[in-house]
Amino acid sequence: MRRVDLADGAIAGAVGSTALNVVSYLDVALRARPESSVPGETVDRLAGIAHVNLGSGARAANRRSGLGPLIGYGLGIAAGVAFALYAGGRRQPLPMAAGVLGAGVMTMTDGSITALGISDPRTWRRSDWISDIIPHLAYGLTAAATWNRLRRPSGRGR
Repeated sequence: MRRVDLADGAIAGAVGSTALNVVSYLDVALRARPESSVPGETVDRLAGIAHVNLGSGARAANRRSGLGPLIGYGLGIAAGVAFALYAGGRRQPLPMAAGVLGAGVMTMTDGSITALGISDPRTWRRSDWISDIIPHLAYGLTAAATWNRLRRPSGRGR
């Protein structure tokens, strides 16, 4: 595995994370629903586990609002790097890659919030699942398309 492949995986993951956030915020705007509290709760749980004091009042709230999205980007970028390792530097069929990336990052995020005791996906309503699946599909599609765009077509050496 070459470093450029891992960097391309990180780029694909970052692009996918951006798409996930755009779709999520569009959903918030279109349905006039509140933003998710999960990123902030994740920060609180991880800070507690690491024995890190976020401060109090507005300082703690500001740190939560900054760190929550950064954790999401970190997971998205890590998923892109993991995909690069899986793909071995080669282009992948778009539907398969989109499914692997979207399902992979959804499993990472939903698994994390379940393990941290923040939410239990078994109790979610249909609308909750739709609000979770659609942005992760956007992640998978854009990350996979970016990965493939950064690869040379078959038959041409890099």
